[in-house]
Amino acid sequence: MAITASTLRANIYRLIDEALETGVPVEVVRNGRMLKLIPEDPPSKLANLKKRSVMNCEPEELVHINWEKHWKSDGPS
Repeated sequence: MAITASTLRANIYRLIDEALETGVPVEVVRNGRMLKLIPEDPPSKLANLKKRSVMNCEPEELVHINWEKHWKSDGPS
């Protein structure tokens, strides 16, 4: 959604910070022409993901799993 130059003037710092955080450009309409304030390096989309705890065990337990019963030998015995 585009804003007017007056709205930009009244909220410039908040709008700049918001554009930098989200990567969404700020569109300003002045005399029927559009101006966009766009961050040079938009944030990674992965940075917006919520961190979730999905492990049902301690990470150290994964290192010490014995996989021998799950593996079959394909080579000669």
